[in-house]
Amino acid sequence: MSRIVLATRNAGKIAELHRILDGFEVVGLGEYPDAPEVPETESTFAGNALLKARAIAAHTGLPAVADDSGLCVDALNGMPGVLSARWSGRLGDATGDKDRANLDLVLDQLADVAPDRRGAHFACAAALVLPDGTERVVEGRMHGRLVDAPRGTGGFGYDPIFVPEGETRTAAELAPQEKDAISHRGKAFRALAEIIDGLLTGGRA
Repeated sequence: MSRIVLATRNAGKIAELHRILDGFEVVGLGEYPDAPEVPETESTFAGNALLKARAIAAHTGLPAVADDSGLCVDALNGMPGVLSARWSGRLGDATGDKDRANLDLVLDQLADVAPDRRGAHFACAAALVLPDGTERVVEGRMHGRLVDAPRGTGGFGYDPIFVPEGETRTAAELAPQEKDAISHRGKAFRALAEIIDGLLTGGRA
């Protein structure tokens, strides 16, 4: 079975990719404690995903997958975007729960925004880098709207305040398989899975 290293220590992302990449051994950076921390210094999701995948492929000598994703809020001119994981800055560091601090800050910023102006989408870029230098990047989106208070205990990040199009439940209220079927990351990883299958089992995508 081919081993693929996912450039994250986020258990939720590892489990998600493992469900989608059936037939491959997916491991996270917990298996490589000396792996470098790669700053997300690019201005696009694709740029950040490639930075991480290149570094981990070089470090491990194995195929590496990395993603960068975030919440893009219409009323905030597309922000937090690539800053989604760091939106609350030092406040998030101080609280010890950066996900909740990020989510609370977005809710505060939308406090006076009417429900019909709370459109948003999640965006994800997923990159594959092979040790021979082969690179592929794919993208996925999930459109929806934001509610004014968190609901649900599943998922992570901004999931508790995001209701996907066609749903009344938040992404945090969906079963993992339901979320995978429609999520930005699920779409990107499924597209990447086809490429991985072609590159690692015989063809060239």
